[in-house]
Amino acid sequence: MAIAEFTVVPIGTGSTSLSSYVAAMHRVLEAEQAKGLVRFELTAMSTIVEGPLDEVLAVVRRVHEVPFEQGAGRVSTSIKIDDRRDKPGVSIRQKLQSVQEKL
Repeated sequence: MAIAEFTVVPIGTGSTSLSSYVAAMHRVLEAEQAKGLVRFELTAMSTIVEGPLDEVLAVVRRVHEVPFEQGAGRVSTSIKIDDRRDKPGVSIRQKLQSVQEKL
């Protein structure tokens, strides 16, 4: 299972407020999560999505398109991927639990 953290930044929107773009992207993420192939968490600065690598990349690609669909002229997306294949069952929850057990 892969875990990716990504940030999508619409550029050329005419406003410093991006919450309407974030809300539209969130709706896409909810729809993708409802399909059962990925899970996501929205944070104040980025989004984290987990699932099979191909599905994760497809979701990031779909979310990257949302600002264009809303009229943005340019979009900058940064992605950080943790694709661990030596240990099964790695998830967002499992990674957090591992740290909490050590605290």
